[in-house]
Amino acid sequence: MMVLVVGVLAAGTIFEKYRGAGWVGDHYYGSWWFAVLMALTALSAIVAIVKDKLYNRPEKLLVYVAVPLILLGGALTTWVGQHGHMTLAQGETSSLFATDAADTLPLPFAVTLESFEVVNYPGTHTPMDFVSHISACGDSFDISMNHIYRRDGYRFYQEDYDEEGRSTLSVSHDPWGIAVTYCGYALLLLGLLWLTIKHYRSSVPGAASEARGGRKPLVAALLLAMLLPEAVHAAPQTLPRQTASAMGEMYVLYKGRICPLQTFAKDFTTKLTGKATYEGLTPEQFLSGFLFYYSEWEDFAQQVSPKRRTESENLVQMLVSGHGLKLYPVADSSGSVGWYAQNDALPLCVGDDEYIFIRKQLGYCQQLVVSGDYAGLEEVFAKTRLFQKNVFAQQEQWKLAYTAAARKRLMKWKVAAEVLPSPARVKAERVYNALTTGRWLAMLGITLGLLFFAYAIYCMGRGIESPRVLRWLSVLWVALLTAFLLLLFALRWVVGGHVPMAGGFDSMNLMAIAIGLLGLALSRRHTTALPVAMLTMGFCLLVAMMSGSNPPVTSLMPVLSSPLLCLHVAVVMMAYALFFFLMMSGIAGLALGRHPDVVARLHSLGLLLLYPAVFLLALGIVIGALWANISWGNYWTWDPKEVWALITLIVYSLPLHPSLKVNSDPRRFHLYCAVAFMSVIITYFGVNLLIGGIHAYN
Repeated sequence: MMVLVVGVLAAGTIFEKYRGAGWVGDHYYGSWWFAVLMALTALSAIVAIVKDKLYNRPEKLLVYVAVPLILLGGALTTWVGQHGHMTLAQGETSSLFATDAADTLPLPFAVTLESFEVVNYPGTHTPMDFVSHISACGDSFDISMNHIYRRDGYRFYQEDYDEEGRSTLSVSHDPWGIAVTYCGYALLLLGLLWLTIKHYRSSVPGAASEARGGRKPLVAALLLAMLLPEAVHAAPQTLPRQTASAMGEMYVLYKGRICPLQTFAKDFTTKLTGKATYEGLTPEQFLSGFLFYYSEWEDFAQQVSPKRRTESENLVQMLVSGHGLKLYPVADSSGSVGWYAQNDALPLCVGDDEYIFIRKQLGYCQQLVVSGDYAGLEEVFAKTRLFQKNVFAQQEQWKLAYTAAARKRLMKWKVAAEVLPSPARVKAERVYNALTTGRWLAMLGITLGLLFFAYAIYCMGRGIESPRVLRWLSVLWVALLTAFLLLLFALRWVVGGHVPMAGGFDSMNLMAIAIGLLGLALSRRHTTALPVAMLTMGFCLLVAMMSGSNPPVTSLMPVLSSPLLCLHVAVVMMAYALFFFLMMSGIAGLALGRHPDVVARLHSLGLLLLYPAVFLLALGIVIGALWANISWGNYWTWDPKEVWALITLIVYSLPLHPSLKVNSDPRRFHLYCAVAFMSVIITYFGVNLLIGGIHAYN
C-alpha cells in the first residue's frame, strides 16, 4: 500500500503542474477513489497490527496506530469541518461566514471589525504585518499573521484585505479533525523516537568502528594546485577605493528595507557579472563606474555579462535615469517617512532646501568627480549620511556650491532618524558583505571532498589505515568552514532581525552547517564521515550560490514571522543531511562490494543514521503542519512540497519494514539508499524549479 501511495502522490504533483491546484484538489485528492485509497491504507495498517501481533511491540504499535488516526483526522476535517471566510468593513458587524462551497453559515456570536491596519517595517512601505482589530461578545482582540482568535471552537485568521480597508478573515470550525490528527502526529513521533532509541542501544555497542592509525605517507601534496587566478583585464575608470567605500556607507532603501549602499552595490555587481567583485574592483567601485563614468562603462556593460544583457541594460538604465537609488528620506504631510530617488515625484510638502538637495546632490557629486576633488566628494557623502540621520548640529552650515550663487543655509530636515538601522547592525552588514566568497569556496570544497572521499574508499578497500595528517587536515577544513558558515548565519540574523531560514540560500547554508557538525560528530567512529561532509558542504554552497553570491538580506514576509519556521527548517535540513550521508555511504558500499567486512560496517553505519533521519523528517513535517494550521487554518493542503516531503518519508521508512528485506542484505540496502536520495532531490530542487507551489523558492 505504501508503494502504491507513493506512485499516486507523485502522479498528483505532475497533474497539478499541468492542470492547476484547483483541478487537482477537486478531481484528484478530493475524488472518491482517492478516499478509498486512503481508507485501504488505514485498513492495511490495522491488519498489520493484528497479523504481526504488534501489541507485543509497543514502539511499532504506536507507528501503525498513528497511520489510521492521521488519515481519520484528515477525513473528519474534510467531511465534518467547516471552512470559509468573512469580509468586514470598518465598523461592520456580522455573524455569518461564506464556506468554500459557496454556502452561508451562521456563527454563534457576532464579530465587529473596529479597524484594520497594515504595519510596515520602520521607515519603509514594506508590510511587516496585517492587523484586524476586532470585538466579539464584549472582548477586543487583534488578529494578525500567526496570531489567531479562538472562541467557541471557531478560529479566525487574517487572510486578505483591500485598498478600502476591508479585512477578509478565514473562519475554521474543526474540533474533531484537528484533535484526532494531532493525536496521530504525537503517536507517530513517539513511536519513531522509541524505535530510534531502541535501535541505537542495540547497535552502537556492537558496531564495528573503522580503524585509524598513525601512518604518515607522503600524499598531502595532491591538495595544493587548485585555483588559478583569472586573467586581469583593464576596467574603465572608477572612484578610488577609499572614496567608493565612503559612498557605500550611505543608506538606501533596497528590497523593502534600509541598508548600506554597499549592499545595493554588491547585488548590482553580482547581477551584472555573476560575482560580487570584478577585476579587483570592490562592489562600490563597480557601481560608481556606472554612476560617474557612464560614458566609459556604457559599452563595457554588454561585455561584462552577455548572458544577462537584457537584465543588465534594465538595471543600468534604472540607475542612470535617477530612479534606481532610493537615497533620500522625506516625511509627507501625515508624518510618514518615504524614501525617494533623485528623479522621483516628491511630496508636495517637501521644503525648498530638501527639494534642492535631493534634485542636485548627485549632479554636484558628478562635478566633484570631474574636477578630481575626491576629498570634497567624500564630504558630500558624509553630509548625505547626516541628512539621512537628521543629526546636523544646530550651528552647522553647508555651502551649497551647486547653486548659482554660493550661500550658507541652516539645514533642517524633517526625517525620522529612529527608523535607520543601528550602528551595530550596519557594521554587521558591512562585515557580511565583505565576507562574500563567490563560488570558488564551493568548488574548492567539492574538489577536496572528492579527493578525500576517493582516498578513504581506497584505504578501506586495501585494508590500510588512513593517514593521520589527512585526517587532521579534513577536521581542520570542516571545522573552519562550519565556523565560517555559522558566522554568516549569525551576521544575517543580526542584519535581518530574524532567524535566516526563509529562502533557498538560507536553507542550504543551514544544511551545510548541519552536515559539518554531523561530520565532526561522526569522525571519531567513521573515517568516511569527514570526506562526505567536505563533499556535501561544497555542493550545498554551490547550490546556495547559484542565484548569486550571498544574496542580500530581505525583510521577512508576515506569514514567515513565526518561531515554528526556525524549528521546521532546521529539523528538515538535518534530516536531509542524514539522507545525504546515507547516499554517500551507499555509494561507498557499492564501490567496495569485494570487501564484505567493509560493506557490513557501512551497513551498520547506514542503519544507525536511518532511524534518526526518518524521525527528524517526520518531526519536521509535523512542525510544518502545526505552523500552517496556526497561520492560515489548514494543516495539510496537498501542495507539491508537502506531498514530496511525505513521499520522502515513506521512501525512507520502507527499509524499516522487515518484511521487505531491504535492510537485511547490505548490498541491497546500499543500493536502495543511493537511489532513494532522488526523492530528496525532487522534494528540494524539483518542486522549486519544475513543479512550483506555495513552498517554492522563487
